[in-house]
Order: sequence, then C-alpha cells, then structure tokens
Amino acid sequence: MKILAFAGSNSKNSINKALVTHVSTYFKGCDLHYLDLNEFSLPMYGIDHEREKGIPNAAYSFINTFKKCDLILLSLAEHNGAYTAAFKNILDWCSRIPGETVFQEKPMFLMSTSPGARGAKGVLELGANRFPRHGAKVLATLSLPKFKENFERGKGIVNLEFRQQFEETAKEVFEKIKED
Repeated sequence: MKILAFAGSNSKNSINKALVTHVSTYFKGCDLHYLDLNEFSLPMYGIDHEREKGIPNAAYSFINTFKKCDLILLSLAEHNGAYTAAFKNILDWCSRIPGETVFQEKPMFLMSTSPGARGAKGVLELGANRFPRHGAKVLATLSLPKFKENFERGKGIVNLEFRQQFEETAKEVFEKIKED
C-alpha cells in the first residue's frame, strides 16, 4: 500500500508535519512518501495570472502525487480558523485543472493539531466538509489539542488517551483500505 503523508503548512518546523510523520509510523509495512508543500512553487492564485500564463506545472505535479497513492494522511495547520495561505493557494490552483479532482478520489485520514485546547478543530471541520468536493474520501478525522503538552519530538504522542485514539483510528483506516 502506498501512503502519501503531508502537512497543510509550509513551516519548516510545522507541528502538523511532526504529527502526520508520527502517525504514518502506525502504518507498518506500507510504502510511505512524505510531501512538503515547499516543493511546489506557485504564485498567488489569481484569475488574471491564470488567463495570462495558464496553470503552473507545479499544480499538475501536486495532483499527480495523489494518482500514485492508495491513502492520504493529511494534518492541517490552522491560521485564523482556516487553512494556511500556502495550502489554500495550492488548493486553489489545483482546483482549476480541467477534468481533475484535487485528491483524485483517494481515501484520506484527516487530522490536525495546534498549541491550543481545540487542536485546530475549526480547520479540521472545514476540510472534512470541503475535501469530498475536491475528490477526497475522508475516512476519519482526529485532532490533537495542546500539542506542546501532548507530543514530544522523538517520542510522538505522549498522552496515553490521545495516543490510543490515534492508534485505533489508524488501525480502522488501515482495515478499511485493505477491504477495498
């Protein structure tokens, strides 16, 4: 099984990147590929730019990564209750490609984290509601609140209750994928 894991953030020290990287370890024996939004250099989306220069190759390249996977693991960072500008920009560009859906009808385990008590639940709900319209089959969603208290780099999720939730959800997602 080929899994594509990434964070909806372009931060080099993204806590969502740390979370999705850790959660990917629950999918033992799978072929894991990690995506970094910084690999896809795109100008700020605008209809004038699209009309004058077309859709950049980086948008096609981003979509093509989903064609090669069986499961998407995505952890969304939240900026002011929504997606990061970097993630929203790539989503905007990719949604303009004729005849394609962004997430290519692939199953997705969608997660989020933040330093706060809500764990970026606002953007998690936004993604869970929006991504099916962009071709994602959202199988599960899960949020990790208070990242700094519940996660340690090198150890992963240290809060036993949250660790168990993530492990059980990953197992359920894995089983659903194996059935298909």
